[in-house]
Amino acid sequence: MRPNVGAWYSSFVVRHVVTSVPHRYLREPVPIFFPSSEEMPETRRHFGLRTALFQILELAFADRATLGSEQFVYWDPTDPRACCAPDVMLRLGEPDELFDSWKTWEWGAPHLAIEIVSASDHDRGPWEEKLERYGRMGVQELVRFDADDSVTPLRIWDRAEFALVERDRTLPDFMRCRTLDAYFCVREDEKLGLMLRLARDAEGSDLFPTPAEARSAADEARLAAEARIRELEAELARRARDESR
Repeated sequence: MRPNVGAWYSSFVVRHVVTSVPHRYLREPVPIFFPSSEEMPETRRHFGLRTALFQILELAFADRATLGSEQFVYWDPTDPRACCAPDVMLRLGEPDELFDSWKTWEWGAPHLAIEIVSASDHDRGPWEEKLERYGRMGVQELVRFDADDSVTPLRIWDRAEFALVERDRTLPDFMRCRTLDAYFCVREDEKLGLMLRLARDAEGSDLFPTPAEARSAADEARLAAEARIRELEAELARRARDESR
């Protein structure tokens, strides 16, 4: 387990619960089915925003966090209806691994959950219900991003005691991601429009890259290194010619 540097809480790992015990019971335990998927419509734009953000976080934090996107998170071992499927979720403490669904009583609650507003979330009722579910889930930091709201696209909740409390957007550190010790920022994407990004600095100038941006930066660095090698080789050849005269 890697230390959780810079986090605002103590990270811990919840091990799998041992269910096989050498006891006799008056009745056989009845297994409860927890679905791992459900067909839900999604616009291309929502898919693009969700996937881009997941890939950014995966590239930056997969070595020390487990990530999910649209997987069910269950928090009540007696009720499979008590669930939510965050657009992006993250729990620090262990390197990323695949999972079909997430059960908080086995692995702990996500530290960070992000919801990208879809058409069904614009009405107050459905969002309030979803917010209540996140509260019961036990998530520590909840982000709601509305790509259609150019004035206030971002709302953030932090867990205080046993409740999620909305953050005051007038505070200087409103955009800080406490879970990752980084900063949220909103950028304009040529294809997707407003897009939620993550940066290392409060000004949002040092962005965590998308996989495509990371590959482009690596290619530029390689080309620059190759050009420098050619320059040095040419300089050595010139010196060799001068010395041979």
